[in-house]
Amino acid sequence: MKKFNVGILGATGAVGREMLNILEERKFPINELRLLASPRSVGTKVPFNGEDVEIQLAQKGAFAGLDFVLGAASNAVAKEFADDIVAAGAVFIDNSSAFRMNDDVPLIVPEINGDDAFLNKGIISNPNCSTIITLMAVNAINKLSKIKAMNACTYQATSGAGAAGPVELRNQAKALLDGGEIKNEVFQYQIAENLIPQIGSFLDNGYTTEEMKMQNEGRKIMHLPELLVNCTCVRVPVVRSHSIAVTLVTEDKLSIEEVRNAIANAKGCKLYDDVDNKVYPMPIVTSDQDLVFVGRIRKDLINENGITLWCCGDQVRKGAATNAVQIAMKLAGLDY
Repeated sequence: MKKFNVGILGATGAVGREMLNILEERKFPINELRLLASPRSVGTKVPFNGEDVEIQLAQKGAFAGLDFVLGAASNAVAKEFADDIVAAGAVFIDNSSAFRMNDDVPLIVPEINGDDAFLNKGIISNPNCSTIITLMAVNAINKLSKIKAMNACTYQATSGAGAAGPVELRNQAKALLDGGEIKNEVFQYQIAENLIPQIGSFLDNGYTTEEMKMQNEGRKIMHLPELLVNCTCVRVPVVRSHSIAVTLVTEDKLSIEEVRNAIANAKGCKLYDDVDNKVYPMPIVTSDQDLVFVGRIRKDLINENGITLWCCGDQVRKGAATNAVQIAMKLAGLDY
């Protein structure tokens, strides 16, 4: 089996560490693993496949000889090194939002539009985490009948804001119990025992940058240029796994049985829908794994062509790290 030289840019962050775990879990055929990060992490050793791999400095020239670079850094860092990565002959699979809407950069969820990855010119973008989870849940329905519109409300875990998010949640929860001082530095308000109906910056239309990603990225990934999406994004006091309530409208009227069967047979999805026994997706059952759980499937009461569902998925894994590794596996001709 051919082996590949793989780099991780931003290897010490939450997503970078998860990429490392998933490469090991999935037995990705690696010849050389190059972990790249900022100066403060250089020299740190990280275990991988029974050996210690030393963190190297992310800098110009650090990408020579690599086949794939998995990006787990900020937009600024991705833009700083993208040209150097491409010039080195590697494919840059980037988790930031820096290049997602560029016309010449494929935006990939392998189970949905994996073949688009082969159209890359050296850069492939990973979609937004909530977009990935939502589209995974509804893609099988789109195959039955084209989706015309979606109304989505996302309930996003604190780890979506980085490793410091859950730390702030836990510190605030402890402070509430102990009567201590509540400090909010990661989030704009207290997150413990609270919901914050803003993720991203507000735009002129009243929606946030995070909310518009669902429509803009959804159109590109699903090849539905006229898709309409109304989205509200809410930060919730959960450590891991994003949840999304979705109501969608299809061209044709579909039965619930058709929808359930399609989702049950969709790669990467798990039908988890037995309300009589209180079985439905929740963050506590969807964390630390790669499937998107789908349940609460029912007919919309407003539009006869509408379907309403609830889905949950681990946004650090399938919503970020796993999706990036799967793109590399797709390009390498491996079963992802």
